[in-house]
Amino acid sequence: MTATTLPLRIAVAGSGTIGLAHIAVIQHNTRCTLSAIVDPSEPAVAVAAAHGVPLYKTLDALLAHDKPDGIILATPNALHVPQALQCIAAGVATLLEKPIATTVQEAQTLVDKVEATGAKVLIGHHRAHSPIMAKAKDVIRSGQLGALVAVMGSATFFKPDRYFSDAPWRRDVGGGPILINMIHEVHNLRMLCGDIVAVQAFKSNATRGFSVEDTVAMNLRFANGALGTFMLSDTAASARSWEQTSQENKAYASYDDEDCYVISGTRGSLSVPTMRLKTYARDEDRSWMKPFDIGSVDMLREDPLARQIDHLCDVVQGKAEPLVTARDGLNNLRVTEAIAQAAHTGLFVEISHI
Repeated sequence: MTATTLPLRIAVAGSGTIGLAHIAVIQHNTRCTLSAIVDPSEPAVAVAAAHGVPLYKTLDALLAHDKPDGIILATPNALHVPQALQCIAAGVATLLEKPIATTVQEAQTLVDKVEATGAKVLIGHHRAHSPIMAKAKDVIRSGQLGALVAVMGSATFFKPDRYFSDAPWRRDVGGGPILINMIHEVHNLRMLCGDIVAVQAFKSNATRGFSVEDTVAMNLRFANGALGTFMLSDTAASARSWEQTSQENKAYASYDDEDCYVISGTRGSLSVPTMRLKTYARDEDRSWMKPFDIGSVDMLREDPLARQIDHLCDVVQGKAEPLVTARDGLNNLRVTEAIAQAAHTGLFVEISHI
């Protein structure tokens, strides 16, 4: 095997839930191989041994002894920016898990560095690689729904106690479902419906009692004039979440009668991810007293994490630019931070996208 055909060597920093998911898709991709794990925790010893790769306690140690072709940073949120800057300095292509940072100011520092150096950094909003999202975006842009008017969304699910005991940082500032989960939804909504320019929100921690929220209700205003509502909870025994409806991640039970988004326009509506479509054939037929033409959009379902690893390989090899750039990550964080601010203050918060 020649050097040009050798699998790309990808290291993973962080061997928690998402780190293990990345390791799994690397192992099933013939274009790359797991080269090392970076994690100071005791459980990481067994993970590295099980996969037959070296374990480094720090990113510095990895970069000094065994520089990989690419690295995935699946570490606690507070480490994202300093570790990404280390990787940029070392010239290593980086897939940085979302959120890009814990604050917009931190994220801006990283974006400035990426754009000044041309560093290969992509942000792990993996649903951007979902064929469901791509198809939904196509339907909306085709004009079948008409002008967008309203969006209803939800991410309501129940995280087990172990999710928090295994990673106590998830209970504290920098954790919580707004930053951990809602930022995924923000990216999806921006991808489908355009920029979000203002938000209102209420939050509660009444169920779990952590210092971070467990439930949030939101109102959203989009740049195109459409309005949206969104319900988020990690303590609700409900199936209205992407993981439980998209059927993309087989680790989750799924329900093919549930949706997490309903996007409505002046001519029809699309439910995602079932892709049920209701439209009026003619403008003169538009009336709540008349029946819709009812159908569904043909779909391909594939694991977006696996597709994201393929994309990382393309970026490492110079075959593609990052689909989700550092600036995309910054703008997603702007909206997410605005939601957190609105939830904390009860104020209407406007958002500037630069």
